[in-house]
Amino acid sequence: MLTSPNHLRILTVAWLASVVAVGFVSACGEADSTVAPSTPVSATRARAGHEHGAQGLASTAGSAKVERQLAQLRAITAPFHRFEAAAKAGWGTRITDCFSDPELGGMGYHYGNVDLIDGTVDPLAPELLLYEPMKNGRLRFVAVEYIVPFDAWQGSEPPQLFGLSFGRNEAFGLWVLHVWHFRNNPNGIFADWNPDVTCAHAAP
Repeated sequence: MLTSPNHLRILTVAWLASVVAVGFVSACGEADSTVAPSTPVSATRARAGHEHGAQGLASTAGSAKVERQLAQLRAITAPFHRFEAAAKAGWGTRITDCFSDPELGGMGYHYGNVDLIDGTVDPLAPELLLYEPMKNGRLRFVAVEYIVPFDAWQGSEPPQLFGLSFGRNEAFGLWVLHVWHFRNNPNGIFADWNPDVTCAHAAP
């Protein structure tokens, strides 16, 4: 258990270092700018099926309470369509290169607000923002990701938001939940990977 803000800060810095050190592994060994996290839990979940199943995801996303929360999330994060606004608001730390998988789709770049990685979850304060690189060189805001380090979570059950439990990312020691609130995802708004997202225009 963490007992101090300093301990949380140390854990956060260590996690960021682990992403930089081991996260940039190509999903298929191709020599391009498309990369994916080593042994990504999201790939495992996508191939095996989401813990809640497709019907569970659909019913959760369609509930009145969740729809209100998603509308609030869109309103709060709408200014971040301009990456400059996101960086100014605290989400300027680039956590990963552009993540994609040849079978599952993409996630894009992950930019984080380190101060929010504190062992708590707030639907209106996602720890990470996901951006897809565009042909014109700009970044398209597509999704958010909530993350909680395993060691920072004090609950006996996984964290929950929007009526769903977070998934486990064993590679990085994190509880994770994606929300594709600004980019349609054929796999569902809470899926990990989006088959319509690409890193084809990522900078080399």
